[in-house]
Amino acid sequence: MAKIYLLKLLHIVSLHLQIFKPRQNCEELDGSGNTMWIEIFGCLFIYKLFRRLLNDVDVLELETSDSSALFGVANRFEKLYGGKVYVGLRIPDADTGSRQNVDMVLVTEGDAVVISVKNLSGIVYLNADGSWNCESGNKHQTERLPDPLMETKKQASILESYLEQRGVALPEGYFSCKVVLPNPNLRIIPSSDFPSEVITYDQWVQQKPEPKRMFSGWLKGGFRGGKKEMQESIHEKLNFILRTAPMWDRVELQGNKYVLGEFLEFMGKQEDIQALKNIKRSKVSRLIIKKRSWFGLTPYMLQVLYSPRDYRSEGTSDSEWKELTVRSSTEVFFRPENSTKVHKSKLSSIISLSLTA
Repeated sequence: MAKIYLLKLLHIVSLHLQIFKPRQNCEELDGSGNTMWIEIFGCLFIYKLFRRLLNDVDVLELETSDSSALFGVANRFEKLYGGKVYVGLRIPDADTGSRQNVDMVLVTEGDAVVISVKNLSGIVYLNADGSWNCESGNKHQTERLPDPLMETKKQASILESYLEQRGVALPEGYFSCKVVLPNPNLRIIPSSDFPSEVITYDQWVQQKPEPKRMFSGWLKGGFRGGKKEMQESIHEKLNFILRTAPMWDRVELQGNKYVLGEFLEFMGKQEDIQALKNIKRSKVSRLIIKKRSWFGLTPYMLQVLYSPRDYRSEGTSDSEWKELTVRSSTEVFFRPENSTKVHKSKLSSIISLSLTA
């Protein structure tokens, strides 16, 4: 789309150059070539200028839809029920030797919910075996999805095993499972066929903030019994383990947009790469990019704030942030979740980058 606008712009500029082209007579034929070259160089200058501006548009924009929906659901969960939501977990599965992706886990006092988010659009109906058929209105295609609720329960089982390996044995029934459909452009037909654990868009938007220590009707299902000290101990250990569990790296873009995936490396001038040499996932947990621009122009230098990794606490105090400066032409190589393609993005188009150990 940007290329189309650029071509239209060049066409308009060319027309304007023709309008202001000096009139020629027979004695001025020798100067017509010079006028033509002025027009060509003028168009090339404008093309390079706009191309530089367009290059700052993040190519990861194409990958933000599902991840942004994920973080939108997570933010609303925390506002509705308090507690903490852990997004983009990659839990080791001892049986397969691979990692199981878990969209999010909501941990409140005495309760924990494993949640899958399906950012589907179109029409969905249930098959006899529990799988879903999704008919997309735009592409007129039908996609068959394995039973999302069963997949979520499998994720919860793998997560319980992982927690047990790290020293936390949860009481039976501590985890409940939900599937959230946050896209307003989705209809499920008929809704009565779907399990109660599947939360439609209408149900989702009707949820209201709950008082502390109170739980929504569809959130119930977690552990309620036992001593208060035991519950607090489990709650504390669970939060610590999930906070330090393997996760996808995440890129934050403008407009509350996110991309989950794997950070690979920086590319750019040698002196910039040298300045960034200490930005390793074993040492750094988060980067914040601050742009230095004048009159809306593309910034030449970027201020990069980064926080050292510390498992002892969740946040980083202002005094612990470190700073470095690099050129705005520095690039980030990032592979989005569920993609084999590596994206190259300008560091100047990124708000923050979170790395997991």
